[in-house]
Amino acid sequence: MTPTLKWTGLLATLVLVLIVPLYAILEPARQEQLLTEFYTDAVITATDRYAENCAVCHGAAGEGIGDTPALDSDAVRSMTTDDLVRIISRGRDNTLMAAWAVEEGGIFTTAQIEELAILIQQGNWTYVESRVAELGLTPPEMVEMQLSDEMLSDVAALPEGDTLSLGLTVFAENCAACHGTNAAGTLIAPALDSADLRARPEEDLRALILNGVPGTLMTAWGGTLSTGEVDAVLSLIYRWPEIMDAGVELPESEVMTIPSSPELIAEGQRLFNITCKSCHGVDGYGTPMAPALNNEVFLSQTPDAAIYQIIAGGVPGTMMPAWGSRLSDSDIQALVAFLRSLEPTAPAIVPPVLEP
Repeated sequence: MTPTLKWTGLLATLVLVLIVPLYAILEPARQEQLLTEFYTDAVITATDRYAENCAVCHGAAGEGIGDTPALDSDAVRSMTTDDLVRIISRGRDNTLMAAWAVEEGGIFTTAQIEELAILIQQGNWTYVESRVAELGLTPPEMVEMQLSDEMLSDVAALPEGDTLSLGLTVFAENCAACHGTNAAGTLIAPALDSADLRARPEEDLRALILNGVPGTLMTAWGGTLSTGEVDAVLSLIYRWPEIMDAGVELPESEVMTIPSSPELIAEGQRLFNITCKSCHGVDGYGTPMAPALNNEVFLSQTPDAAIYQIIAGGVPGTMMPAWGSRLSDSDIQALVAFLRSLEPTAPAIVPPVLEP
C-alpha cells in the first residue's frame, strides 16, 4: 500500500469515527425541527381554511356556536388524527356536520383535511381567533330574547311561577327567534299567543313540540328539551293571557319589511361570505355541498319572505341550518337583499331542492 493510500484510508476512517456519531447526535434535532416546521406550516395554512369554512359554526376561537360543539377542548384534542380526519371527511349523521372530503361530495383534499386535524390538535386558538377577525370572518353573535330580572321576578310571583319562569326562559332561548319575543308570531312562524292554539288539547301541542311539523320550519324538539322543559313551555302557552294580565312587560316584535339599499346589499354580501359561501359557493353559484342560490329560477319563484324563512329556519332534512338564533333580523334582511340583487344577472340553473 502506497503512503498516499494509507493516509487516505486513515482520513476516511477518522471521518467515519467523528462524523457518524456527530450525525447521530444532530439528526434527531434536525428531524424534530423539520417536523415542527411542517406542523407550523400546516397550522398556518389550515387557519385560513378554518376561517373561511368552519368558524361560522365552530366559532372564531373554536368555542362552538349554539349546538355546534367546541373544538378548543381537551376531549377533541385527545382524539386521534385518524378519527378527526374521518369525521371531517365523512361528516356526522343527524348533525349539521357535513362531509368535507372531495370523494364524499365536499371540497377538501385529504391533505387539506389532515392539516385541519393538525390545527385542531396543536393550533393556538388565540391566533386562530385573531386571524379570523383579520380576514373579516368573525361570525355574528347569537341573537336571543333578553329576559330581565324584573320580568322573571314578575312571572315567578304568579301561581306556579317557577314553572312559568322556566317556560319563559326556554321560550326565550329556543322559540322567540321564530315566534316573536311576545309570542305574537313573525314572518316565519305563527303566533303562540293564540286562543285557537290554547283551545287545542294539551296532548296535541305536546306532540307538535316533540315531533315538529313536517313540511314546515317547526323542527322536533323531543331530542333537545327535557320533559320538564316541555311541560313548562306548554304551561306558558296556555297561561300567556294570565302573564299579560299581570302586567309583565315583554319586548314586542316589530312588523318586518324587507328593504334594499346599496349599503344593505354590501352588508349582505359581507355576511354571505362569512356564513354561506363555504357551502353555497362564491357569489352563490353552488358547490357539491349545497345548491346554487344565484339562480334565475330560484330567485324568480321564491319571494323575499320565503328566502328569509329559509335562512332563519333552515330546511328540515338537509344540511341547511337555522340561522334565526344566530343572526339578527337586519342581518337576515341584508342577506335577502344581497341575494335579490343577483336576480337581474342570475343564470338559469336547475332550481335547488329545498325539501328532502
